[in-house]
Amino acid sequence: MATFNEVAEHYFEKLDIFTLAITRAHGKNHPEAFEVRSLFNTMKEKTTEAGTTGKPHLEEEFVKLRKITSNYTIPGDVCGTYAGVYNTLSETDHAYHA
Repeated sequence: MATFNEVAEHYFEKLDIFTLAITRAHGKNHPEAFEVRSLFNTMKEKTTEAGTTGKPHLEEEFVKLRKITSNYTIPGDVCGTYAGVYNTLSETDHAYHA
């Protein structure tokens, strides 16, 4: 299993683009997409501040993400990008807590 820093390095650039995309495509029907975007931005900033050697403190963000996404449950009326965001965030959460 990849470490959190490896997962962050591999996925955060895509998540940055995709979390913005889902707010535009689904924000009207899924206002939680804006919260997901905001939490991701906080996680990205904390990860950057921690650098490549430190592990950022993201427990609060992951707790909030699990709550607002119902443990990363993909809504039935969303696109593949939305599903990909939830799947990637779930994988990131698992890597962080491994």
